[in-house]
Amino acid sequence: MITMDYETGLERKFCRADSGVRVTDGTCIEGYASYFGKCDQGGDVVEAGAYGTSLARLAKLGRGVKMLWQHDPTQPIGIWDEVVEDSKGLYVKGRLLLDVVKGREAAALIEAGAIDGLSIGYRTKKAHKNGKGQRLLAELELWEVSLVTFPMLPEARVGAKGENPDASDLRDLAGMINDARRMLARD
Repeated sequence: MITMDYETGLERKFCRADSGVRVTDGTCIEGYASYFGKCDQGGDVVEAGAYGTSLARLAKLGRGVKMLWQHDPTQPIGIWDEVVEDSKGLYVKGRLLLDVVKGREAAALIEAGAIDGLSIGYRTKKAHKNGKGQRLLAELELWEVSLVTFPMLPEARVGAKGENPDASDLRDLAGMINDARRMLARD
């Protein structure tokens, strides 16, 4: 599902996806909030370099990308210490703030495997359509990266410290979980 705040122009994306990961050291999380060249479930593809201008502007202003709970601007839950574009996409590394109630809850939910998604909140600056009906996002103004239950890009996941979840492993795990659900539903 895509939501749009028409006052600010901020877009948020989320959907159902199954997989489990954990938080390490009680607070440290990392992963890819966005991958270049992958079509999300809303038909959008982020192009390489789409975040560069926004990240440079934030650095120049001495500001960072916010870490929110489920895209709720009233619920910051931590700090992104590192937000960078690399050859794969938008890599984030940060820490949950355990002095914040939602930060503690997020850590517990990640550790239990109940939540593992990452999702971006942004404003589209430049985009165009391709011949497949997809929207190619060429420049984005990144506002926040949230921990979410349902990321729009299924591969956008929180990983344990030093771990980068492989998309094929996530698909295999999701398939096994869905098979188990179907078997349980028949009983």
